Order: sequence, then structure tokens, then C-alpha cells
Amino acid sequence: MKEQEVECRLGCGACCIAPSISSPIPGMPNGKAAGERCIQLNEENLCKIFGQPDRPAVCSQFKADREICGVTNAHAMTVLIELETLTF
Repeated sequence: MKEQEVECRLGCGACCIAPSISSPIPGMPNGKAAGERCIQLNEENLCKIFGQPDRPAVCSQFKADREICGVTNAHAMTVLIELETLTF
């Protein structure tokens, strides 16, 4: 039985804030630190470069996951901060 795919919660933004990104992002040539809001995240917590070729591969490859994203934005932020801490 195939597990049902989890849809990204539009406006969450946890994956654009909590983890560090070491690759260049348009407007952030050195990437971003953990906990730093990505410059490409708009006021509604949506990616301004979603689907564009200059979006970092690490961002494009991230897929929503029930274990990571949970059912609330706060849960997603907590889990992603914990994962960042464990992998630092």
C-alpha cells in the first residue's frame, strides 16, 4: 500500500527559515544561516522563485513529509530546527 503524499501547506515557510542553505540563493550569494528568513520568501510565506531555474536545488528537492511537516506550521518549524541542530 503506497503512503499518501503530503501536500505542502502554502504559507508555512518553515523550510525557508529553519534550515541553513549553503548554496547561493538570488539575493543571498552565500546562502543563509539556520533560522534566517530567506530573502525570496514573500510576506505570505510563499517562495518568489518557486519553479524558476535559479532556485537552489536543495529547495527544489525538498518534499513535504508527514513526519517533518506534521499538521501545523509550528510543528514543522520545531522539527526542522531540531534536524538542523542534529546535523550541524
